[in-house]
Amino acid sequence: MRIKAAVLEEFGVPLAVQELDLAAPKGGEVLVRLVACGVCHTDLYTASGADPSGYAPTVLGHEGAGVVEDVGEGVTSLSPGDHVVTLFSPQCRECIHCLSDRTNLCLAIREMQGQGYLRDGTTRLSRDGEPVRHFMGTSTFAEYTVMPEIALAKVSPEAPLAGACLFACGLSTGLGAAMNTAKVSPGSTCAVFGAGMVGLGAVAGCRLQGAERIICVDLSPGRLELARGQGATDLVEGGLDAVQQILELTGGLGADYTFEATGNVNVMRQAVEAARMGWGLCTVAGVAGKGETLDVVPRLLITGRRIAGSSFGGVKGRDQVPQLVDLWLAGEIDVDPFISHRIRLADVNRGFELMEAQDGIRSVVEF
Repeated sequence: MRIKAAVLEEFGVPLAVQELDLAAPKGGEVLVRLVACGVCHTDLYTASGADPSGYAPTVLGHEGAGVVEDVGEGVTSLSPGDHVVTLFSPQCRECIHCLSDRTNLCLAIREMQGQGYLRDGTTRLSRDGEPVRHFMGTSTFAEYTVMPEIALAKVSPEAPLAGACLFACGLSTGLGAAMNTAKVSPGSTCAVFGAGMVGLGAVAGCRLQGAERIICVDLSPGRLELARGQGATDLVEGGLDAVQQILELTGGLGADYTFEATGNVNVMRQAVEAARMGWGLCTVAGVAGKGETLDVVPRLLITGRRIAGSSFGGVKGRDQVPQLVDLWLAGEIDVDPFISHRIRLADVNRGFELMEAQDGIRSVVEF
């Protein structure tokens, strides 16, 4: 079929919305009609050329939600008409990682996905007979996409898809960092650095876990107020003295759990320093730039602090994304404040501009 899609032709150049050919799904694959897609920082990161693993041409986009249109041979968990959220982090439910409760990093299609191909090493996207590679196994800046069955989470049809798409990446990453990776304990004190999509999700996750005190740090007063709406009890303006302010708020001890959601290595260090001596856990969810390193004084670790990384919040997508969406439908998570702008596919580059200007939390492409 012919579809419109936003193609990254070369790094540092605006995406080009053009017509491509999309082949039918093969065995184990699903054709999805996209309804909504968030414009995430990871898309911009790749488009800029900063991502060392990036490639072109490719159709970007990974924070999508839509409706199943067709399924390939052997697909058993999905049928036409099902509402789905795309998963850049798949869940085959069979590999050694999927069978473990210690990670969500499925191994089934990891190698091919990282190179821009589906499981069989080919693409379903093409232009004039020449293949166009997939992005993160999803390619949701398009009217339709073909994806592996194991990379789609079936969600309630009652969930508005413009909100559901946020669970495909940013929101689930933040929620999961608190609920899965850190496993925040009731009555604890948490500090979240960054009040973007991931950070706000972490604030909500800390609240859902029963944290007594949630300190949120950000440079933007507007974003800090959004954090208050998600459950933050204390607001701290970001800067060089942020750690000192957190120490003052916690009787000089620091927070039981800290979360870094900016991708800035200097802020990552602050998140480690703000963790409590003895048992403080710093969870890093932000993605640092190419070649950057985290500089930590070893004594901070010797005295009991720990650092954990969190990919997609440790969420096993097919099992847990539907549960998170159900929490939203039950009124436990307020998603509406995250959608700052609703745009069309033709305006996808405008979504990048809004992101760079820190105008709002998420621009959502609606098809």
